[in-house]
Order: sequence, then structure tokens, then C-alpha cells
Amino acid sequence: MKFARQRYQQGSLRRVERKSGDVWEFRYRNHAEVGSPLRQITLSTLEFPTEAKARIAVQERVLNMNGPQAFKARNNPTFGLVIDRFIKEERLEEIVAQRPGHVVIEGMSYSTAAGYISYLRKHIKPRWAKMPIDQIRPVDVVEWLKSLSLAPKTLGHLRNVMHMLFERAMLWDLIETQRNPIQLVNVKGVTRRKKKIIVLTPEQCQELIELLPDPYKTMVIVAICSGLRVSEVLALRWEHFDFSEGTMLVQQGVVNGRIGRVKTEASEDEIPLDPSFAEALKAWRNKTSGTGLVFTSPSTGGCYYAGMIQKQRLKPAAKLLGLPGMGWHFLRHTYRSLLDETGAPVGVQQKLMRHANVATTMNIYGGAGRKAKQAANSKVVQMVLPQAIAM
Repeated sequence: MKFARQRYQQGSLRRVERKSGDVWEFRYRNHAEVGSPLRQITLSTLEFPTEAKARIAVQERVLNMNGPQAFKARNNPTFGLVIDRFIKEERLEEIVAQRPGHVVIEGMSYSTAAGYISYLRKHIKPRWAKMPIDQIRPVDVVEWLKSLSLAPKTLGHLRNVMHMLFERAMLWDLIETQRNPIQLVNVKGVTRRKKKIIVLTPEQCQELIELLPDPYKTMVIVAICSGLRVSEVLALRWEHFDFSEGTMLVQQGVVNGRIGRVKTEASEDEIPLDPSFAEALKAWRNKTSGTGLVFTSPSTGGCYYAGMIQKQRLKPAAKLLGLPGMGWHFLRHTYRSLLDETGAPVGVQQKLMRHANVATTMNIYGGAGRKAKQAANSKVVQMVLPQAIAM
């Protein structure tokens, strides 16, 4: 039994002279339309100076014309095609182009999209865009990562983005479904913390609060008394508080002025308001309009920028207390440490920290204060030492 030979079209690419300058003309037939009309795409020779670069630019159009199997068999797709398609499907450029004050409801958060765009354009695309996907070897990726003068954490992010892009290439049937080759790539030191975390004592918390004027004083009170991330503190709205029930709803965060969802699904939760904490918030509300954002920047009318507050207010105040290098996230670590000193069960701590996994609460935020460690150590000594001396 004979089967008809399946034909795939590659389109035609030629360089054409025009009065305004040379251009590339890519012509193809659109079989999705009645009569399969001839269509044309024009590319700038300034942007794509060589035929090879022009052909890479039209790869996705050829893929749409013939389907993934034909594209894979005839065109040997490049990693650049995967990158461009990922940027397009995830709307990364659209998200990053959003102006401060914009509320992001769907898609990636602004910070995630901006991170991906940065990794792709600065590092991954310049090195791998022209490389056929099936020719990228794990050993070459390892050597490339070693050649970059970047922090281990950043190298880890680059490795993870490469891994994700290979997953997408398999999903889109551009390469065979197989073990992801980037699984063989390991980056050392990714989980090693370079900066020592500062955990404040209750006395230091009080001193820090006294050194700061409002609204920064109230921001720090919220961070220490609730464990909220600074992105969540700055995105709080008065309608998120129910003072009669003694609760506060955490459901959004802000990064670089763009308001979006909180970091994880577990982070969106209702947390309790202690009466003393509630009174501090009410005192601040009396100084404001009492509507909209809890902390409204007088210069923008929108959210404050965490980095500027940390640089201009938090760090100088902490330095006066002998706490150099203080950052917003240290206050979240402090909250976790103080929870530990109260003897709160780990499960309760996990819920208050709004972690999806209890291991995060224990391993990443598991620092204990000196007094707590001394008390625990003394209990062990008292159980052993008296008996040992009596012997």
C-alpha cells in the first residue's frame, strides 16, 4: 500500500533592493486560507544582516505552516525559537512594560517576568539563541555557567530557566520527549547563604521602632508583629483589616510600584491582629485618610519603594544600634525567631509564616535567639551535670 508523500513548505527567502535600503522578503503560501494565497513577510537587513539570521527569524512562521514534526525534521530548530516563543506565550514584554501603579491580576508577577527577561536577554539568548536545540550539551552549559562572574544564586536561576525552556521545547514537540539534559547540570553554592541573617531581640525591635518616624515606624511595626514580607506590607489596604474580628487579610504584594498577587498560594491568608497591634494601626489610620493604601507615597500617590526605604531609613537606624547590613527580610526572620521563643508549635508557626511547606519554616527561617539557645542548652546541662557530679 502506497502512501502519498507529505510535502512541507519552507517558503522562499530572498534579498531585495529597495530605494529605502535592502530588505529580506520571505514568501509562503497560507494553506489555512481558501485558495492558499501567497503571503509575504519583510525583514530589515539592518536587524538581520545575514541570511542565516533572517531564517532564524522566520522559524516560528515555518513551524506554524507545517507543524512541529515537519519543523523538527527539516529545520533543526534553534534554542532562540524556544526563547522567543516562551516570551510571547507568557507575555513577558507586556508585563514588564506595565507602568508603576498598575495592578497585575493574570499571568506572571512583574518581578518574575522582569527576572526572566533579564536572564534571557543578558545571558541565555546571546550564548544559545543560534544553537540548534539538540546540539546543546550539558557539559557546554556547565562550562558556560563557570565562565560567568555571577553569584551562585544567579547561576542557579540561569540553570533553572534553561531547564524550563527545554521542558517547553519537549512540550511543543520541537525535540523528543526525554530526560531533560539540564538535570545533569549542577551549580554549587546555590543554597549557601552568603549574608548572615540578623535576628533582633525584643529590646532591639523596640529601639529600632523608636528611632524611626512615621510612616516608616508603623511599617516596621507591621513587619515585626505580623511577619509580612515588605512587598506585602507596602501593598496593604485599609479594607484588608477587620478590627472588630481582629484579623488582617494578606492577598497582594508590590514590586517596583506594580501590585500583584502574593508570592505563593499559601501566602494569601488571614492572620490575627493582637489588640495592641491593632491599636498601633488605628493610631496610624487616624493620621491618614483611612481609605485605600495603608501607606501612600506622597510623591507618587501610589506604593512606596522598599529599596529606597531600606537605604534611606532602615539601614541608617539599624546601624545606630550596631546592626550593619540590616534588611527588610531580617524582620521576617526575627518574627519567626520570636515565635520559636514563645514555644509556639511548629504547625502554628508555619501557618503564621504562611509557608506552603513546614520545611521552609524549620530550615530557612529556623534561627533561634541567643536567650532561647541558652535556655535550651541549660535544660540539657541541668539534666546531665548534677548526676555526673554526684557520681
